[in-house]
Amino acid sequence: MASVRFLGHAGLSVEAEAFRLLADPWFARTGAFLGSWHQFPRNDHLDRPELLDADWVAVSHEHLDHMDVSVLRRLPEGTRVLIPRYPSPSVRNRLLANGISNIIELAPWKPFPLDTRGSWITAIPEQSPMCHDAAFLIVADGHAVLNCNDARLTAAQARRAKHLAGGALDVMAVQTSGASWHPICYDYPADVRADIELAKRLGKFRAVTRLVRATGPKLAVPFAGPPCFLDPELRRFNDSLRAPGIFPDAEQATAWLREHLPLQRWGCFRPGDQLDLATGAVTPDPISARFSYTEGLEVYLDAYAADRADAIAEVYASVPEPGPDLAARFAAHFSSLGTLSPYFLTRIGMTVRFEVTGPHGGNWDVEMDHDGLRVDLTGGATAPEYTFTVAGRWLGAVIAGDIGWEDLLLSLRLTARRDPDLYNDYLIGLLKHANSPALAAVEQYETGRDNDERIVVHSGDSSFEIPRYCPHAGEDLSVGAVIEGGAVHCLAHNFSFDLATGRCLNARCDPLQSAPVANSIASIDAS
Repeated sequence: MASVRFLGHAGLSVEAEAFRLLADPWFARTGAFLGSWHQFPRNDHLDRPELLDADWVAVSHEHLDHMDVSVLRRLPEGTRVLIPRYPSPSVRNRLLANGISNIIELAPWKPFPLDTRGSWITAIPEQSPMCHDAAFLIVADGHAVLNCNDARLTAAQARRAKHLAGGALDVMAVQTSGASWHPICYDYPADVRADIELAKRLGKFRAVTRLVRATGPKLAVPFAGPPCFLDPELRRFNDSLRAPGIFPDAEQATAWLREHLPLQRWGCFRPGDQLDLATGAVTPDPISARFSYTEGLEVYLDAYAADRADAIAEVYASVPEPGPDLAARFAAHFSSLGTLSPYFLTRIGMTVRFEVTGPHGGNWDVEMDHDGLRVDLTGGATAPEYTFTVAGRWLGAVIAGDIGWEDLLLSLRLTARRDPDLYNDYLIGLLKHANSPALAAVEQYETGRDNDERIVVHSGDSSFEIPRYCPHAGEDLSVGAVIEGGAVHCLAHNFSFDLATGRCLNARCDPLQSAPVANSIASIDAS
């Protein structure tokens, strides 16, 4: 009978009569993102040859806690690697560069056969191409598993997946922990940071609640994180594993979700736990069963850190201090980025300062707007809107192409501040994609979508007509938003819009075309 074994973090092993499929297995002793993220709880007892003897491995995206090259290089010769087809070839290219060549790209929503008995898989990318994340829908021996990974699916996408699976989802695994460098890397007072972390925690929980309510799976499972931090320089971020932090563990998430959606069946699994998809029976992993999220956690993390100290030292050794050409390489790197997308440069519309510490560092400014991109290595800007402070060794790894910008941001090995305190999606998008096809896909998506469909929402005694779809990434606001305090709060990416003016309150984004009305057509209330 088909079963699912939970591998820790976002990893799954789907075992059917005729095949074994691994999804996003992550076992690397060096963790991910420059040795900063580590599996929590640890799962290295599962990293055995018999587990890796798989027919298929599905890799959802190129984040290093999902694309573990140390695992992929050890797969049997006949194992095929399945990846979503994104606008950019970056996922495929990253695998090829690491010697993994037995790759099959999955067309969105198109079932791909896994055996000759009717089992299949399909990839479901996020609606906006700004984020290259995708869910996997796996049907094994007639049982459906919707593995959302990090992908923030819309309610409509999740319902479509359920329909495609035959009208029922046996398991729906949903991310409930944040995966962000904001606000914990930002220069906020402690109380402000705590308030933002709590808001993001609750926003994630609410988004999961609405997504699960829209699909009604037989079993919903908090999933895909959080990590823990073992490098002494980063151990402070483990504070965010506790309420009100941005990295709630599976037990915290399950408790909140059970309280707010009590009729839904929830499961809380640890690395190695196995679920029989036919009977619902769970076989606990004997090693993981000894772990506690609450008792003796500091002792556990101390021992874990000691065990991983050599692996973290390897990461530092692999990223040497930069030479005197760092500034020139920085300028060349950004000059190249400046050729990729005039649309993105115009939307960025600001100056970004990089305070580079260590040997051969300095204050370097990058101005991006409708006139193009200009680099000033004298740091002459009087009021840069974004400032990143980062050690030259980590910046040098990005410029050399050893890691991507998003790897550096997720590593938390930098600090940031912004004035005004508004998120700029286009700046982060330019850095993390850094290639023309991906940026062109975003431009086409944003300039070509139909925004004519409108709904009416109510806030207090007032009603407003707004577009049904969020101007940021197209989330259906009729099911994916909360109306509070005279604002629309989109649950997909936490963008907020003032209902009276339409202005985006916390990011650089097109305004919401809002208008006061007296009568409603289709509506959602403040809740």
